[in-house]
Amino acid sequence: MDPRILNQIARKMDQSASLRYPIGYREKPSVVTSAHRAAWIEEIRAAPGALRNAVADLTQNQLDTPYRPGGWTIRQVVHHLPDSHMNAYIRFRWTLTEEAPVIKTYREAQWAELPDGKSGDIELSLNLLEALHRRWVVLLRSLNEEDWKRTCVHPEDGPRSLEDFLAVYAWHGKHHIAHIQSLRERRGWQ
Repeated sequence: MDPRILNQIARKMDQSASLRYPIGYREKPSVVTSAHRAAWIEEIRAAPGALRNAVADLTQNQLDTPYRPGGWTIRQVVHHLPDSHMNAYIRFRWTLTEEAPVIKTYREAQWAELPDGKSGDIELSLNLLEALHRRWVVLLRSLNEEDWKRTCVHPEDGPRSLEDFLAVYAWHGKHHIAHIQSLRERRGWQ
C-alpha cells in the first residue's frame, strides 16, 4: 500500500484515539503504594469541582454537542459520571461487607440514552456527584491496608481489588472531564 495512504490512516487513528482517550489509557503501577492511593483519593475528591469548572457557562446547545464524532454529548458525559461513580461506591461497600461478592454490571450506553441522561438538567448530576464524592472520600480515607486488598468479582473482568477500582475511578473522572475540556479547546469555547 502507498506509504502516504498508510500515514493518513495512522494519523486518523491517532486523532481518533486522542479524542477518545485525551489523557491516554489508564496505567496502574506494578506496585501500588499508600502515596498512590492518597493521590487517587485526592483525584476523586477534586473531580466534582473540576467537572463543574469544565461545564461552566456552556449553553444548552453546547451541552448537547458530542465530544467526538459518534460520542456522547457533554450533557450525557455529565450525567454518566454520577451514574458510574454511584455504581463504584456501591461496589466498594459490597466488597467491604461481603466476601468476594459478584458485582453487577450496567449498560452505561443505554443509561446515557434514558431521558434524564439525554436531556436532563446537568445541575442535578453536578450536585449528585458532589455529594456522592464527599461521602465516598470519607469511606476511602477510612480504609486500611487489608481493606484495599479485598476483592469483588466483576462478571466480565474477574476478581478486582478495591485498590484497582480506586485507580480506575480516579482515572475515569479525569478521562471524562478531559473530553469536555478538549472539545471546549477545539471549538474555542473558552
